[in-house]
Amino acid sequence: MDRRSFLTKAAIGGTVAAGATALAAPAIAQDSPSVTWRVTSSFPKALDTIFGAAETMSKFVSEATDGKFTLQVFPAGELVPGLEAADAVSSGTVEACHTVPYYFWGKDPTYALGAAVPFGLNARMMNAWWYYGGGIDTMNEFYATQNLIAFPAGNTGVQMAGWYRKEINSLADLQGLKMRIGGFAGKVIEKLGVVPQQIPGGDIYPALEKGTIDAAEWVGPYDDEKLGFYKVAPYYYYPGWWEGGPSIATMINLAKWNELPKNYQAILKTGCALANTDMLASYDWKNPTALKTLVAGGAQLRPLPQDVLSAAFDAAKATYEEVSATNETFKKIKASQDAFRLDAYLNAQLAEYNYDVFMMAQQQAGKL
Repeated sequence: MDRRSFLTKAAIGGTVAAGATALAAPAIAQDSPSVTWRVTSSFPKALDTIFGAAETMSKFVSEATDGKFTLQVFPAGELVPGLEAADAVSSGTVEACHTVPYYFWGKDPTYALGAAVPFGLNARMMNAWWYYGGGIDTMNEFYATQNLIAFPAGNTGVQMAGWYRKEINSLADLQGLKMRIGGFAGKVIEKLGVVPQQIPGGDIYPALEKGTIDAAEWVGPYDDEKLGFYKVAPYYYYPGWWEGGPSIATMINLAKWNELPKNYQAILKTGCALANTDMLASYDWKNPTALKTLVAGGAQLRPLPQDVLSAAFDAAKATYEEVSATNETFKKIKASQDAFRLDAYLNAQLAEYNYDVFMMAQQQAGKL
């Protein structure tokens, strides 16, 4: 091939390639509409880990769509009060929310099964049920009746049992105890003589300080440290039996979801899964340091007495039977979780449990 022929063909090839590029860009732009959604969080910005999961999701969706699909995240109260997030999404006031589904158990107890119920699944088991046990599809059958669709988008891991002004040495010490406790757990703990109180996060500290309440549960060391509960209620109990692995969800208006292009739906679902993994990892990283800080500041760690845990377990079972007798959807989904829980704990008590117990003994012996 002579030089002139080569240059001519190269020029033609370059022109064709340039033309293809010029044609491709508009085609891609046409296939990717610009969509902007508002996402109302049930959490304040100050709780950077749990609020931040929605920002993690938003950032991924924007980057994966070259900014074509934008999720604008608003803290609780800026657009909608935190405890009204699901209602706002269902009605179409906002397109989506990032929340804990058990906040809305008063509308229907089935909502609680989308987050956590007393003595339910831990975080790993919850994720297994979501992604492999049909949990997402099962819950979305219920959410569809509320004009919603939802996907897991965060988990705190098992929570602490809260802060108490006085020690709890037996079940008798719970009689008449006024406790800030949210969700389905309040219905169960009433059976133990506790008087549950629904108090927003920002009002808990002054209520404890004044003695308006005797105890309060929140999340775990990292978030609890921010709110300073240890200064007015020094006894820090564990475990939080009402939240073994609470899932946070991104709830979406069903009509708006159905309007999304399929690729945007896939990207948003992936963004939720990323937030789900990232939040738990973040808490696992931050909680150990926060716990040491709390203890250094005067927090006194205490395990809940066994008679309290046993009575709570029995009370929870009785409550589930009561609810299941009148709510077939709740009964069906709870049965699915219970069946998996039985096998999951059979497996967990072998390699996982024994490895962790051995390593904990090494930590306590100062060998790690």
